[in-house]
Amino acid sequence: MTLTGRVPLLLLLGLGPVLVRPEALTVWLWLTLVVLAVVVDLALAPAPASLEVERRPLGAARHGEETSTTLLVTHRGTRRARGVLRDAWQPTAGDVDNRHRIALAPNDRVLLTTALRPTRRGTLRPVGVTVRLLGPLGLAARQQTREVPGELRSLPRFDSRKHLPSRLARLRDLDGRSAVRVRGAGTEFDSLRDYVRGDDVRSIDWRASSRARNVVVRTWQPERDRRVVVVLDTSRTSAARVDDVPRLDAAMEAAQLLTALASRAGDRVDMVAGDRVVRRRLRTSGPGATGEVARALTDVHPEIVEADWHSLASAVTGLGRHRALVVLLTPLEPSAVELGLLPVLGPLTRHHRVVVASVRNPELVRTAREVTDAESVWTAVAAEQVLARRTHTERMLRALGVDVLDVDAEELPPALADHYLTLKSRGLL
Repeated sequence: MTLTGRVPLLLLLGLGPVLVRPEALTVWLWLTLVVLAVVVDLALAPAPASLEVERRPLGAARHGEETSTTLLVTHRGTRRARGVLRDAWQPTAGDVDNRHRIALAPNDRVLLTTALRPTRRGTLRPVGVTVRLLGPLGLAARQQTREVPGELRSLPRFDSRKHLPSRLARLRDLDGRSAVRVRGAGTEFDSLRDYVRGDDVRSIDWRASSRARNVVVRTWQPERDRRVVVVLDTSRTSAARVDDVPRLDAAMEAAQLLTALASRAGDRVDMVAGDRVVRRRLRTSGPGATGEVARALTDVHPEIVEADWHSLASAVTGLGRHRALVVLLTPLEPSAVELGLLPVLGPLTRHHRVVVASVRNPELVRTAREVTDAESVWTAVAAEQVLARRTHTERMLRALGVDVLDVDAEELPPALADHYLTLKSRGLL
């Protein structure tokens, strides 16, 4: 039971009779009258159980993008139902305007829509639906909170998709050049055409030219049906925030952009995410690959444990021994890389093309350059030492034949996409 604001107003109206007849009996009579009115109003209020509440199925939404959830409310009682319904969600669902006024006659139904804007990724669920139905006098209401199942899958952000059109245009240019096609190890023969000035003479097919009585050249197209394996490190180092964004979320952005590009290029994409154990494993290809990767990563969060790179490398090997582009999305933290990652890079680089992509912390560079007083000198020296260790680790990785991308969070997705296109154009996948 709940009381409305009309009850105190009704009590204040009793000041008039009390002023006219200032006796204790007048006060008690007025209080009794108010209590009796509240009891009668509550007895005449419809029961909240007379409302059937059903939630329409929810789809998925990107973290930070607006979506909505809809409730179908049906009144099964015999009295008119008037009141408020609140569709409450957990705070990170970003529910706004979740209180809805209702006025339903018997057997009426209505659709109530609540806007949602998730503030984090993951599976988000409602807390409960609260129904408050008023009596005919509006003094009291019956209230009930019930569970109405539902869930919203808040997918990882994909703001880097703004870079996709330009990379797809570059891919089409790479795939459709007619003047000079790249010819090198791993490229695939496409067709024959007449020689034009500027063509590489090494592309001339002399046997075909003798039959055609004019000079023809071979054209080549980028490799297709290759494998791209994306490995996401979800250990403690991925939990650090760079410019208030977790490193893991920035790595997911890069993984989605690379998946979108590789799937459009006709390549297969495998994905492994884990730390001490493998958290997710996915094999995908085709137009829906990006969505599959996003759904697989929705509930993946950093774990405060060390990464077991032997386990992750075994998962990569278990996906197939054919040559692949293996992208390791892991922070370039010297201690974690030297103790965990370096021992497993040898077998990986012998069979695959390996790229280590890391989110760089720009605060280190700023700290190393900002020297304003004696205390900041020591801070700058410490930052320089960290940067020097990172540089040394990067050189060690390159000496093993590993490509290293160590860039800011916003630059990582396009940098990784560009590196993939460069490798593809050179026939190195």
